[in-house]
Amino acid sequence: MSKNQSSSLYRNAVILTALLLALPVIVVLTFVFVPSGEVWAHLASTVLDDYIQHSLLLMLGVSIGTLLLGVSTAWLTTMCQFPGRSVFEWALLLPMAMPAYIIAYTYTGMLDFSGPVQTAIRDLTGWGYGDYWFPQIRSLGGAIVMLTLVLYPYVYLLSRAAFLNQSICVLDVSRTLGNGPWRTFYKVALPLARPAIIAGLSLVLMETLADFGTVQYFGVSTFTTGIFRTWFGLGSAAAAAQLAAGLMVFVFALIILERLSRRQARYHHTSRRHQDLRRYILQGNRAMGAFGLCLLILLFGFLLPATQLASWTWQVAGSILNAQFLDMLLNSLQLAAIAAMLALLIALAMAYGQRLYPSRSVRFAVRLAGMGYAVPGAVIAVGVMIPFAWLDNTLDSWLRDNWSISSGLLLSGTLVAVTFAYLCRFLAVALQTVESGLGKITPAMDEVGRSLGYQPMQALKKIHVPLLQGSLLTALLLVFVDVLKELPATLILRPFNFNTLAVRAYELASDERLAEAAPAALAIVVAGIIPVILLSRTITRSRRIANHVDANLRETDA
Repeated sequence: MSKNQSSSLYRNAVILTALLLALPVIVVLTFVFVPSGEVWAHLASTVLDDYIQHSLLLMLGVSIGTLLLGVSTAWLTTMCQFPGRSVFEWALLLPMAMPAYIIAYTYTGMLDFSGPVQTAIRDLTGWGYGDYWFPQIRSLGGAIVMLTLVLYPYVYLLSRAAFLNQSICVLDVSRTLGNGPWRTFYKVALPLARPAIIAGLSLVLMETLADFGTVQYFGVSTFTTGIFRTWFGLGSAAAAAQLAAGLMVFVFALIILERLSRRQARYHHTSRRHQDLRRYILQGNRAMGAFGLCLLILLFGFLLPATQLASWTWQVAGSILNAQFLDMLLNSLQLAAIAAMLALLIALAMAYGQRLYPSRSVRFAVRLAGMGYAVPGAVIAVGVMIPFAWLDNTLDSWLRDNWSISSGLLLSGTLVAVTFAYLCRFLAVALQTVESGLGKITPAMDEVGRSLGYQPMQALKKIHVPLLQGSLLTALLLVFVDVLKELPATLILRPFNFNTLAVRAYELASDERLAEAAPAALAIVVAGIIPVILLSRTITRSRRIANHVDANLRETDA
């Protein structure tokens, strides 16, 4: 096969794959103009304003909270020296392993009227019901706090990476001009890190809009809860798809704002000086304040809920950890492993093909295939269910009419639909990781492969895959854990009598059986810690790599 034929074949394969993976989003968008009868009019006159208002307030509250927590802790652990800094710099990422709906169940169990906190208050004071004020955890404010506690690491991660990579020269100039830590942070470091902070914030807001478990459990009406009620309660696929389209307007607005922010703010180093950071030494009350702030955030974001989950798991282990739990664990692991492996293979094929045959159409197709991560799981599920149900019904009707047999459900309500939805949603995670790994392999390595007579597949197998081992493992783990935590898509698309850890934790928590939900929740949290540790190691090594590159460049110059 000639190179032109190979290029054409690959380009067509990538475009078809990208269109297939973008199918859910396309379906949802096409349903905007499909009449939904009186259902949409009913939604518009009763609950649509609440969906919009609550979604906006949720985004506003979580934005303020995550910016305060994420940026302040990133600055402290990067630029200041205080007791415990080396531990906090990785430990502050641990809340990322805690899904928002699980931390919501845990705090509800602790802070509700019958929970240990209010019970202790009543025992100590002798007060009864209505004798004292206590913050209501099941509220919009409670949802904002829960989402802030687990989503601030996105801002922390990107802000810290930006602070680590800022030019020492710029910070030195600020210091020589007499600026203290606060003025250097406010006048120099913060504006330079703004694109990274905005990127982190946009991820936070997308996760906030995609959240279902927390807002559903707290009774807060948002677009995601509305999609579920419209789909299952009113039985209107068209109205559910139109609500999903409304949610996508918010998501696309965030994407455009993030891109505009990056376009307008570009900062470049004019020097290659990468020295070890000279941190501000905090002493006395300032050191204690920095230590206390980091400890409090870690305590409420991870240590306290994880301890409570472990305690509940210990209490109910005898009755919950049985064959049924093992079946759910096996279901979750198998589903996550299959989806992660498929996502990795597709991502590797797309990224490597893009490297071999770069063209505008291929690059657009690869970006299109990775668009699903920005779309909430509930929207993806609606977009998968509608075409799959149509295909099943059409095939079944044709077989009944012509052969008097029924095909049943071949796609909708099966693991095929669930796995396809996961691929649509999480392919971007694998794609970005593999692309990043391939970008670090110099084109000279491809030329070496060609000089040895390797065909593209041989070069991939013998050169690129061995060099990509770390990136491939990271991509596999990230998709695996994301699938393990995914709730809305699994809830809508799973087959009858098929349960996963995430769904079981949601079901038990919805029935107020919080202690019994703990083992499943704890298993998800433990699995989520692995990629968090990988991320922490990567960001810590980034500065060392910069120093190494700088040293090599200076040797070359000399």
